[in-house]
Amino acid sequence: MASKSILKKSSLDFLENYLNNASPTGYESGGQKIWMDYLKPYVNTFITDTYGTAVGVINPEANYKVVIEGHADEISWYVNYITENGLIYVIRNGGSDHMIAPSKRVNIHTKNGIVKGVFGWPAIHTRNRGKEEGARIDNIFIDCGCETKEEVEKLGVHVGCVITYPDDFMVLNENKFVCRAIDNRIGGFMIAEVARLLHENKKKLPFGLYITNSVQEEVGLRGAEMITKTIRPNVAIVTDVCHDSTTPMIDKKIEGDTQIGKGPVVTYAPAVQNNLRELILDTAEEKKIPFQRLASSRVTGTDTDAFAYSNGGVASALISLPLRYMHTTVEMVHRDDVENVIKLIYESLLKIKNEETFTYFSK
Repeated sequence: MASKSILKKSSLDFLENYLNNASPTGYESGGQKIWMDYLKPYVNTFITDTYGTAVGVINPEANYKVVIEGHADEISWYVNYITENGLIYVIRNGGSDHMIAPSKRVNIHTKNGIVKGVFGWPAIHTRNRGKEEGARIDNIFIDCGCETKEEVEKLGVHVGCVITYPDDFMVLNENKFVCRAIDNRIGGFMIAEVARLLHENKKKLPFGLYITNSVQEEVGLRGAEMITKTIRPNVAIVTDVCHDSTTPMIDKKIEGDTQIGKGPVVTYAPAVQNNLRELILDTAEEKKIPFQRLASSRVTGTDTDAFAYSNGGVASALISLPLRYMHTTVEMVHRDDVENVIKLIYESLLKIKNEETFTYFSK
């Protein structure tokens, strides 16, 4: 493929629209509709399931099935308790970080629409008398400008309403994409771009390709667990994010040595099928796509695990996008890495043979 940028203006417009739309775990359908609308020209049909996972299918009649997958959901909060004077306490929906909550603006999603609020926090003037108390899940609270519980409820807010941050997409220094929910709607974006490239380059695959945007990854890989039983794939290439370990307060001896701008990250882990991983690495070297390596102990913590251990075992691999500041509202990735993940998945698909078993025991 040419070295010039593969991302069109229409691609970036889709990415911005898709990231800015809220898709909290359990409530991904709005974002899925945006994703499916973009993907529609490049696939033959769609599969959706009860909980909202969406799959664009190319060659649906084929017996041999290959999945490329990302997850659609973002971390969020639930309304858990409303005090008599109208303050709201929360619990996590996924791995939401209490440390970043104080002074953040929030969107509370109700049947009446968005209700605005803020995570309040005591002024510094009131916190300097003795040992300072840090943010904890039991002391952060949301103020939506109401004086009583009844006022809050009149706005349509009740226990169980989901809460997201409104932080929007931006580009820093021309090549860094920044937003909340890059983990992992960027994955859905990248697999959609693979489908676009296959279509525009008129590539005919000898197998069925299932472009899968799973729900509920942030609470235990649940969407992937469901959809793999529906698709029953032979192969799965999953893309998610991993940590850039070069910023302060991260120990490379624990997290490994990976960095934005240095290329896609290929993972070594029990769930990763070795022959499929080697096909991906050989493809990267042949096509001169930069890459990094990462080892995961026991589990990858991504949907790779759900696919690998399903249906009697599915040959699975993980291609990650290095990211800074995971589970914050300023998640950051490098545009070059985004393009190279897309290229690596695209080129790897072209290397997979129909009916390939990836067996360790050749006859």
